[in-house]
Amino acid sequence: MQYSRFYGRLAGAMALTLVVGACSSGATPTPSSGAGASPAASGGTGASPAASSGTGTMPYIAIVSKGSQHQFWQAVQKGATDEAKLKGATITYEGPASESEVDKQLTMLQTALDKHPQAICFAALDSKAAGQYLQKAKDANIPVVGFDSGVDSPIPVTTVATDNIAAAGVAADQMATAIGGSGKVAIIVHDQTSQTGITRRDGFTQQIKAKYPNIQIVATEYGAGDPVKSADLAKTIMTANPDLKGFFGANEGSIKGVLNALKETGKAGKVIAIGYDSGQQQLDAINAGTEYGAITQNPVGIGAKCVDAALDAIAGKTLPKTIDTGFYWYDKTNITDPKIAAVLYK
Repeated sequence: MQYSRFYGRLAGAMALTLVVGACSSGATPTPSSGAGASPAASGGTGASPAASSGTGTMPYIAIVSKGSQHQFWQAVQKGATDEAKLKGATITYEGPASESEVDKQLTMLQTALDKHPQAICFAALDSKAAGQYLQKAKDANIPVVGFDSGVDSPIPVTTVATDNIAAAGVAADQMATAIGGSGKVAIIVHDQTSQTGITRRDGFTQQIKAKYPNIQIVATEYGAGDPVKSADLAKTIMTANPDLKGFFGANEGSIKGVLNALKETGKAGKVIAIGYDSGQQQLDAINAGTEYGAITQNPVGIGAKCVDAALDAIAGKTLPKTIDTGFYWYDKTNITDPKIAAVLYK
């Protein structure tokens, strides 16, 4: 297929091996039970941290995610859980109910530190807010692995993530193709504090400005990854710009809101929608032709590589500054390609 190439500096073979292994059963990620999960629910072995940290034989890794409400984070959790079981580690995995709850996430990070894990994996909601907690981890000789979103700190030993600048640039190219290279478009982003929000916004915006002088970005709004808030923002933008040609939704919650707004205003299929990640609503919309296409990351692979990086750090190995987990562009023409289907979640 035209768009079946896997984008990633570290070459997709290893990432796809992890993902196919974790996803080949076809199981849907088990929904999280709220803002956090117990070790037995989400840990690799089901052992308690007290039994696994410090002097225990199984390494204990505390994972603090950006959220728990979207299927993306449940897919990351599945990847981490499966890899921990495979490698003989135990994990805890938790994240706030909403991706706007920075303070709640920092409380979870402090709680994780209090359990004295041998490593921490952390996806920051605010790239600047966690500095004192990261310093505590460093002072306690607990290696920190960033994942999904990096932090403005040299303390993490590596960051496991998608190259979001490049991925959003591909989304911009696809938008230009879809609208014929000219017209008004808008962006709905989940936030302007996390690295994912910043880099996806900037990657799309920079590519449009650099390559498509006849395309105007009329609005960039922030919906906290909430479909309801994102839908309201999209409706407001369309009211102010009745000739709008397209929306880029920079995460699952953002594009869900865009799709809902287009449906409610009778503009589904008339205004181009381009999204990020997957989930059942996006898959259905792409198959129905009401969403043009989306960028998919490798969420199961992100979770698995996060655990692998933490175990390498515990073993004293030197890690690269970033571990690129790659991405695909997918649309109606290649959504069933086995390589792409392996990294989509419902």
